[in-house]
Amino acid sequence: MKKFDLDIPLSGITLKGDLVIPEKATGIVVFSHGSGSSRFSPRNRMVAELIQKQNIATFMFDLLTEEEDHINENRFNIDLLANRLIETTQWLMEHEDTKSLLVGYFGASTGAASALRAAAHFREAIKAVVSRGGRPDLTLTELPLVTAPTLLIVGGLDTPVIPMNKMAYDKLESVKDMKIVEGATHLFEEPGKLLEVADLAIDWYKKYLTK
Repeated sequence: MKKFDLDIPLSGITLKGDLVIPEKATGIVVFSHGSGSSRFSPRNRMVAELIQKQNIATFMFDLLTEEEDHINENRFNIDLLANRLIETTQWLMEHEDTKSLLVGYFGASTGAASALRAAAHFREAIKAVVSRGGRPDLTLTELPLVTAPTLLIVGGLDTPVIPMNKMAYDKLESVKDMKIVEGATHLFEEPGKLLEVADLAIDWYKKYLTK
């Protein structure tokens, strides 16, 4: 298993990222974090480690620089976050260690909106998208352009976000599914609930990302 701490040079800025590539990896999951989160998110790191055990590479990076993250509005700027994800994905598609890997996204909270917008941009080049407690409703107009099979995962106790995901689900025209994790709140902090999320995501990636 190869591990890299990377600097991703984009237009005018450099972002930090952590890349893990298992020996037999054929696909890579790029994580798009939610507002106020980072590549050090313990929840996303747990999911990433379980994905790596399935011989799928993971890439976790900060969509904002430290200075940008101090401005609260940037955390909810879907245009900015999606553009960062698009630029970073393009960089991965050309990078020596990752250019041969099929690309999927894992988006949490507002990060799901930027992941879906990036998936709409790349069309067939993105093979699978998973949203955890996401806000796909923040990018409704782009959803019909998404061709990647998309899985929406929502906590059963996350009552405000369930209808938002149902609205987004209806707009998606790709292969799609929506799973409600019973007894889970927005962050899936209840015992065993994040593991359920990881299992659902892994099944989705095995079906659509690594085949």
